[in-house]
Amino acid sequence: MSLNKFDLVKNHPNELPNNIEAEQSVIGSILVSNDIFDDVSPIINYTKFYDPIHQKIFLAVENLISKGMLANPITLKNYFENDKSLVELEGHEYLVKITKFSTSLRQAIEYAKIIYDMHVRRELIKISETTIDNASNKNIDLPGEKIIEDSEKLLFDLAEKGSFSKSFVKFDIALNQTIEMASRAFKSTEGIVGVPTGLTDLDDRLGGLHNQDLVIIGGRPSMGKTALATNIAFYAAKNIQNKGLKSSVAFFSLEMSSEQLSTRILSEQSRIKSNDIRRGKISEEQFDKFIETSKNISELPLYIDETPAISIAAISNRARRIKRLFGCELVVVDYIQLMRATNIRNEGRVQEISEITQGLKAIAKELNVPVLAVSQLSRAVEQRDDKKPQLSDLRESGSIEQDADVVMFVYREAYYLERKEPRPATVEHAEWQTKMNEISTLAEIMIGKQRHGPTGNVKVEFESMFTKFRDIQTN
Repeated sequence: MSLNKFDLVKNHPNELPNNIEAEQSVIGSILVSNDIFDDVSPIINYTKFYDPIHQKIFLAVENLISKGMLANPITLKNYFENDKSLVELEGHEYLVKITKFSTSLRQAIEYAKIIYDMHVRRELIKISETTIDNASNKNIDLPGEKIIEDSEKLLFDLAEKGSFSKSFVKFDIALNQTIEMASRAFKSTEGIVGVPTGLTDLDDRLGGLHNQDLVIIGGRPSMGKTALATNIAFYAAKNIQNKGLKSSVAFFSLEMSSEQLSTRILSEQSRIKSNDIRRGKISEEQFDKFIETSKNISELPLYIDETPAISIAAISNRARRIKRLFGCELVVVDYIQLMRATNIRNEGRVQEISEITQGLKAIAKELNVPVLAVSQLSRAVEQRDDKKPQLSDLRESGSIEQDADVVMFVYREAYYLERKEPRPATVEHAEWQTKMNEISTLAEIMIGKQRHGPTGNVKVEFESMFTKFRDIQTN
């Protein structure tokens, strides 16, 4: 029995990957039993078919079934009466003929997977051709790094989309995910399900850093924002290593170099002052300890990108690359105000920050990881008698507060009190010294917003010489 051009399929050298027989079988099976459509539609839609005729037929089938109507050669006949491409193929007759290719549900699902695989291969060829075209273009406005980023995004999007239509999640699936999350929290010895911060009271308050959340650490200069972000990144990476997980932490440091960050971490872990390390003012015993500590943490799954003024698009692409190659549990960005938007349109810094925070939230959702971003606060804090930060102090844009799931501030009273030192050898100085002794190592992490829980303050200790936050030690 002839099927016109469709039984003459040959894989010519220049022909894109396809499997016409699989396409015929899937459509034929659905025309015989419409119930099969529900099982193959999560895998493919009409755009995944190679032949334009099959695309039209599948779309028509989808339209009929979505309206609760029967889809078969008879009901589809009127659909194609005025379609020249199907009239030429004796459309109704062709629909009848491909029902001869119908098969079981299990085989139809397997054929749908073949159709999807052929679609992926065709898309890969298109991406390759686009990359070649762009790379061959000598336009200086399209630098090589941008071509790499664009190609990576296309590849990642193709890989992450997987089967068709994952936008909707049935409620029972969402419930199962919630029950699984609650079960992990119940069984966890730490009582948290998110990425741990290493600070007990903060983890109790937040439940760890949750996937898909944008978490902001805000503070004025010298409050310890970067120190807290670095502490959390290190602890998260150490936790991954201890559990033997195939994953990592991605740290985008726009202000400090990778050497400066590693010096901080080594200082914290070896308990040798970072300033002494930089100046070489350490004993031989301390140097040996320094080297030993470096060996112990050298395999830490922590990846640092020190690109200055990086764009949100570049961070997105590089975070995708990290996740694809090494897995990723946490993305850290230090800090927002040093980033730039992808498209500079002279719409003002407020609009640019909005694009950046929306992009960071998109990364969190797309990669299904928490994104921890550091933010500067406005100088308005310094003009108040009460120096404790507020949500309104977030610098340059209300979008930071709006897009964030958690906003927490670092506040150290000792920083401000230190600058009010009275004249020595006075009663006031003695009172000041007493107060300084009481609060010199104390800090507060103030949770100003938490979408999933309560706000409040967490008291911690801060060892400035080691740039380390830790739980308050009780005797």
